[in-house]
Amino acid sequence: MNIPDLFRLDGRIALVTGATGGLGGAMAEALAAAGADVVCHGQSEPPETTMAAVRGHGRRAASVVGDLGDSSTASRLVAEAEAALGPVDILVNNAGTIRRTPAAEHPDSEWDLVLAVNLSSPFRLAREVGRRLIARGSRGKIVNVASLLSFQGGILVPSYTAAKGGLAQLTKALANEWAPKGIQVNAIAPGYMRTDNTAALRADPNRSRQILERIPTGRWGEPEDLAGAVVFLASAASDYVTGHVLVVDGGWLAR
Repeated sequence: MNIPDLFRLDGRIALVTGATGGLGGAMAEALAAAGADVVCHGQSEPPETTMAAVRGHGRRAASVVGDLGDSSTASRLVAEAEAALGPVDILVNNAGTIRRTPAAEHPDSEWDLVLAVNLSSPFRLAREVGRRLIARGSRGKIVNVASLLSFQGGILVPSYTAAKGGLAQLTKALANEWAPKGIQVNAIAPGYMRTDNTAALRADPNRSRQILERIPTGRWGEPEDLAGAVVFLASAASDYVTGHVLVVDGGWLAR
């Protein structure tokens, strides 16, 4: 057994949503560093910086663009990804959005948008990729990006919490169905990461201090902290791991 080879992704094709930067950009580059060719999704324009990083590792890169709040986008993205680079072996459902509003004032429009992007879209993308993998008789990996709020309630983010809680359960449901087909479905639950989604928290001195005091490692996570987790869950090293939510949080949930 050659342990390093278990983590190699040579010859594999990955589709990463929300790959313009932040967590998605870092995970796309990590997959490329492990040998995968990567289709990088952008909401409104091609994620050129991420594609350049993928190519910097000697791998092929392509882009797909679309609004994941639109129910028709998922099937088109997968078709375009496969037309660009070939059949998708690895799907990373990273794209997400968040709205901060007290529950009593949380409008239907925000609820509907967050559920559409953070829960319905990952299901549709997984369904499309899963269907194609099954039809080809191919093994595959699906990695959803969950959250600490898959486990906790949060404050002022009811739609986000509902969506991420649902995504953790969806991960288990798909894992149960598709394990016999050779398709592993897992999730990563990032902790408090230095991304656009946490900009408001980091800008609030009191809230930022409270968060850092609880994290045993004493710092905000960086997007690159997810590199090892996503390569593990996308590779043969995790072939006997499915239905799992891997927390990468600096120890937050251990407190």
